Amino acid sequence: MTRSIPDEIIRRVKHTANIVDFISEHVVLKKTGRNYQGLCPFHTEKTPSFTVSPERQMFYCFGCHTGGDVINFAMQYEGIAFSDAVRVVAGKYSIEVPQPGISSAQKAVLTENERLQEANEEALRYFQDMLKAPDSGQRAMSYLLGRGMTRKIIDAFQIGYAPARWDGLLRHLQRKRVTAALGEKAGVVIPRKNAKGHYDRFRDRIIFPIHNLSRRTVGFGGRVMGDELPKYLNSPETPLYNKRRCLYGLHLANRPVRSQGRVYVVEGYFDVLAMHLYGLENCVATLGTALTPEHAQLLKGMVGQAGKVFLVFDSDQAGIKAAARSVTVFEAAFLDVRVMVLPRGHDPDTFLREFGPDDFMKRADKALGMIPFIIESAIAAHGLSLEGKIKVVNDVQEALAAVNDSVAKALHIKYLAERLQIDESAIHDKIHRFRAKSMPRAPQDPREKRAVLPVDSLRMEQQLLAMILCYPQMIPDIVGRNLLDYFEDETLKQMAHWIVHRGATEKGEVSDLISRIENPDYRNLLAKIAMTECHWDRQGCERVLGQFQARYQRRDRQALQRRIEAAEKSNDMELLSQLLMEKQRQAGQA
Repeated sequence: MTRSIPDEIIRRVKHTANIVDFISEHVVLKKTGRNYQGLCPFHTEKTPSFTVSPERQMFYCFGCHTGGDVINFAMQYEGIAFSDAVRVVAGKYSIEVPQPGISSAQKAVLTENERLQEANEEALRYFQDMLKAPDSGQRAMSYLLGRGMTRKIIDAFQIGYAPARWDGLLRHLQRKRVTAALGEKAGVVIPRKNAKGHYDRFRDRIIFPIHNLSRRTVGFGGRVMGDELPKYLNSPETPLYNKRRCLYGLHLANRPVRSQGRVYVVEGYFDVLAMHLYGLENCVATLGTALTPEHAQLLKGMVGQAGKVFLVFDSDQAGIKAAARSVTVFEAAFLDVRVMVLPRGHDPDTFLREFGPDDFMKRADKALGMIPFIIESAIAAHGLSLEGKIKVVNDVQEALAAVNDSVAKALHIKYLAERLQIDESAIHDKIHRFRAKSMPRAPQDPREKRAVLPVDSLRMEQQLLAMILCYPQMIPDIVGRNLLDYFEDETLKQMAHWIVHRGATEKGEVSDLISRIENPDYRNLLAKIAMTECHWDRQGCERVLGQFQARYQRRDRQALQRRIEAAEKSNDMELLSQLLMEKQRQAGQA
């Protein structure tokens, strides 16, 4: 693994960071004994299987088998390279990480993501400077203030302005030694079609920076101040920006959402700003895309197991369409989602100005769940005539089929049957036939395939590996008795040899050792072993070593006996003599 950060800085970051505090920024954790548990951010689950050990400074999910240290978590969660993850963790603890890039030789070792991040930060500074400049930003600032925004809100969201120039940002990047090619990859400049060179993507637009949970700028959204089209223009997909994983305002909503256990999902940039103006900071907005499973995981990581998500829409029709599209996503994530439709002609901004935040909260408390909302909307659209009831069932069957919880599904069907005054069994049958016809079977996870070793053999080898990891004082005994040669699982054997070699030359914590493993499957397996079996003393170690050696010596004697019997049967006297001598040698060692 190529790393542009010195090892001593990496060690300092890991030893300073508190993994519980860091992960708590992304996952709601509860103390359970010596460890903490929460819902895994890397896969969908209803019951917490994600465990964090403050003692080991490690995490492991017993559901999806992902584990490691605080830097591994940042890599997985943010989808970033190792050096980027070190900087993310270091930033939280105010640790300065040397920034290569002063010389051309140093610049070459920067990762692509680091360079793209540099381009984004320079673009952000340019847009903010242009908004504050008296000559270029006066009209844009007047527009923002005219819409009720305060300078405090503008600064908090780092809002900027892209002047009506073709190369304003391009020239700024060049002055800062950011190449046009890098600016293109970051999505802020565009290559000319019929000529050489590039030009600015955003021109004469209010700029809304898009941040990830670590408060790093990953992309931009631009809005015109007049009637020009397109009204909104967002960054294209880049290695840093993926609209399926990003929500506007996420970085500022994280703490309020965790403390309140609820999050409002609104439709646009100005909706988020308006909510903040009225003290409703637990809100985010989608970025021109339907809600995705990745969004659901982000939201669940913030609200936790018992939290609520409120989808806020400015019309019944928008709410119906979004709820119908999103029900499968949120049901799969086991999220409690409510649909909140504002009165006709209102968006969050106008509603809050006219009625205030208290009425907004009261309306939220009365919001229907997704399935009841879909049912009531279908009834409002089609009525309760004979034909209307048939259309209602047809409209809601897909949403009901997507409900995973059997009790919840039964209650929703009962509610629908009572509203339509028809037999529940007819609806059950309709849903069953729809599901059988349209819902594909989930493919088998290839990770479920397991080696052919007997469970007890695998268990003993894992125990010995745990001992090597967690009680390295026994390594000389293990090596001296050649116990690693007895391993049957080749993966465990390779890892044991690697750890013994590392342990003999490098002293450090278990998390330090595991973080050096580049293969994620090996790292996850070792994290699991360390999290589940790291309670050792010398007496327990000696007992396990004795059992392990006795077991495999017995296995060898049985294998030798089978070979002796085969030699006798084939009348191979030379081989038989050699095998009998080997048997005597084994007996002498016993």
